[in-house]
Amino acid sequence: MITRTLLAGSCLALLSLPAAAQTSRYVLKGDSVAIYNLVGELRVEAGTGSDVVVELERQGAGASKLDVQSGPLRGRETLRVIYPEDVIVVPEWGRGSSTTIRVRDDGTFGNEGDGGHHRHGFFEEGREVRIVGRGRYDGLEASAALHVAVPAGKNVALHLGVGKAFVSNVDGMIHVYVASADVAADRTKGALHVATGSGDVDVRTAAGEVNLETGSGDVTLSGMDGSRLTLNTGSGNVTVTDAKAPNVHVETGSGDIEATSTSGDDLSFETGSGNVNVALAATFRSVRINTGSGDVTLKVPPSIGAEVQLDTGSGEIDLGGLSLQVRRIQHDHVTGTIGDGKGRLSVETGSGDVHLQKAF
Repeated sequence: MITRTLLAGSCLALLSLPAAAQTSRYVLKGDSVAIYNLVGELRVEAGTGSDVVVELERQGAGASKLDVQSGPLRGRETLRVIYPEDVIVVPEWGRGSSTTIRVRDDGTFGNEGDGGHHRHGFFEEGREVRIVGRGRYDGLEASAALHVAVPAGKNVALHLGVGKAFVSNVDGMIHVYVASADVAADRTKGALHVATGSGDVDVRTAAGEVNLETGSGDVTLSGMDGSRLTLNTGSGNVTVTDAKAPNVHVETGSGDIEATSTSGDDLSFETGSGNVNVALAATFRSVRINTGSGDVTLKVPPSIGAEVQLDTGSGEIDLGGLSLQVRRIQHDHVTGTIGDGKGRLSVETGSGDVHLQKAF
């Protein structure tokens, strides 16, 4: 009786243990690859060989219901995690959290015309899938964690609905499209394009072309040396440190812009409402700064030479001791020349002060 009781107890204990994680490995051949997953964590790192390799772990109480399909689709090799239900529950989210995405029957989502992403996460085709926090709706509790190894030179599009995305030490054309997730990247080369409907974007040490966009969230970039830099957020702050590119464009609908040790030939900084604080590390061909409402502080190198135009609808203009050959000066408007006048400098604020300072 004692032996039978112990055996029965052991069997019950084994039955109560959680199911082991279900992990699978997929090899995606070809130079152009697309990966789709609605919920989970995405990690992208440098790979070896000639193929993109994905390690996929199904997670959650409903993990066994997930269907993973791979193969060519619309001219490129793909991996698609297909969720069979229209409501997906993310336990880590708080009550009231919700994101809605339209998903096609083949597991893809997004606008195929622009690489699978429609601006700010609103997708146009397929059935409506709602991703919610615990307690708001009943639904499928399942997700997938993906580790993607990318050899150099590949063109990879990564599509994620909700979760977190990390990209590290990858050399290629990397496109990250997410509906609601934070994205972090470091040590990338080639081209890095990130677009998120809602979430923060943080990039460290990038080379090549960098384009970061979020509908709502902060954008942070540090240590970039490349051909083009474009940063855009509908609502959030933008922080740039030690960035160098011939073309630099930074824009936020509502938020502050802070750029230090930044250099380029053509630079523009624009915010609908917020302060702009820019410190340039080198001379330039053109600089344009515009804010609808906020103060502008611009630090320029001692060797600056530019035609200067400063405007403020309501505020003060402070030249900070810079030697300006004035052509026109008023309380809210100043034009003139600094140095050899080879560059072009335009600063405009609808409501706020303008401060020019010499960087030492």
